[in-house]
Amino acid sequence: MPILRADKTACQGYANCVAGAPDVYDIDDDGVVVLLKERIPEEDRRRVEEAARSCPVSALTIEDE
Repeated sequence: MPILRADKTACQGYANCVAGAPDVYDIDDDGVVVLLKERIPEEDRRRVEEAARSCPVSALTIEDE
């Protein structure tokens, strides 16, 4: 299962990730990304990767186990 990582110091709260995968990413009251899941099923990988790539500051990554 792919593992999600978020660099909370890089996040600027654009929320592009939330638009692409609202079941995986959220933005807290301080405008910082929150991972709703730390691991995703392989069948969701493409959609979640696209959402991560939409981050203009590259704060999100997906790693293989």
